[in-house]
Amino acid sequence: MKRIVLGSAVAAALLALAGAVIAWPRAEFIPARSPQAWAATPANIARGAYLARAGDCMACHTARAGSPFAGGRALDTPFGTVYAPNITPDAQTGIGAWTADDFWHALHNGIAPGGRLLYPAFPYPNTTKITRADADALYAYLRSVAPVRQPNRPHALRFPYDSQIVLAGWRLLYFKPGVYAPQPAKSADWNRGAYLVEGLGHCGACHSPRNGLGATGARLSGGHIPIVGWYAPALDADAEAGLGNWDAAHIVQLLRTGVAPRGAVFGPMAEVVGRSLQYLTAADAGAMAVYLKSLPAAPSARHAAAAPDDVMRAGRALYEHHCADCHGADGRGTSVAGHPAYPPLAGNGALTMDDPVNAIRIVLNGGFPPATAGNPRPFGMPPYSPQLDDAQVAAVVTYVRNSWGNAAPAVAPPEVNRWRAVPLD
Repeated sequence: MKRIVLGSAVAAALLALAGAVIAWPRAEFIPARSPQAWAATPANIARGAYLARAGDCMACHTARAGSPFAGGRALDTPFGTVYAPNITPDAQTGIGAWTADDFWHALHNGIAPGGRLLYPAFPYPNTTKITRADADALYAYLRSVAPVRQPNRPHALRFPYDSQIVLAGWRLLYFKPGVYAPQPAKSADWNRGAYLVEGLGHCGACHSPRNGLGATGARLSGGHIPIVGWYAPALDADAEAGLGNWDAAHIVQLLRTGVAPRGAVFGPMAEVVGRSLQYLTAADAGAMAVYLKSLPAAPSARHAAAAPDDVMRAGRALYEHHCADCHGADGRGTSVAGHPAYPPLAGNGALTMDDPVNAIRIVLNGGFPPATAGNPRPFGMPPYSPQLDDAQVAAVVTYVRNSWGNAAPAVAPPEVNRWRAVPLD
């Protein structure tokens, strides 16, 4: 038996080595149109600043209370911790010594200067779709920010995930560089929306399922955000966050303000809207809406069993006491001066997903949509973890998931207890 195990290990190592040999040179190069493409002109810098916000670059490359883009933020993964690098123009610790071609290779091929392979916690499977012109504008902008002398912190990944050879094998299996190719049969808005969603916005990094090696699927069919403890709902399923039956104007409103007549954003998505999406132009947000509405609807075969009567009675009493004043006795939410204040619960796909983690965490921890230009004083929800025990939270979540036409599996107290001590991020 020991000989068989040893032989399997050797075979796996040889396979990884073979994958590395094949994958290592696999890079694609597209030259810049001219050196003016990345010159420090006001137009290039402004364009790059817009793209950096649209791509939410600062979110990962800025530590809490840290200098913008100086790195250091810990990104926890199932394989260990990755620390975001310094991308300020400091020559020693940032990207000040990088050329525009170096920057392009990092975005497009996931390869740093010197040939070091980057880990896909940096979403180069998405940013590979960015055009060379946009990459050059981003480079021009990042060269304009204040340089910060802050050495990069080494990643803390477990063996064998800390190996460049294993990473090369992963790339062979799951990564193929390629700029987004517009579809001639689709409209300009659809193509622009696809470019933003699939490429620069890297929505699939959260909203797609991941396999055991951390690779995402092609569909935006929902996925658990590793370690963080939130579920990014499917964007292609109306039973979750699918937007196929939303008004395009409401999608734009949600992306740019964080609230809309049919829902509001909380958790990690609130950070995305607050730091990134609210700064999109109306045209770009509208293009994303066109694309998201066009996603083929995933089939839903869920048949939720009826929730127990005693749980529904207990949940209704709790809802009427704690929730109805804001969300309405009929679950339709409330508005203030015609503006969405508290989101509707009736027909809200974010509440009726098979996995109730988001609903549980919102009840336990409360929260606010982001403060945005279009919604500068968001209405929030208080945390109920100090007031309600696990059975009570399970009952009220079960009630809202099965009232006013909603139908979803009942929530058990152990599911609530699992998330009670987990921090918000």
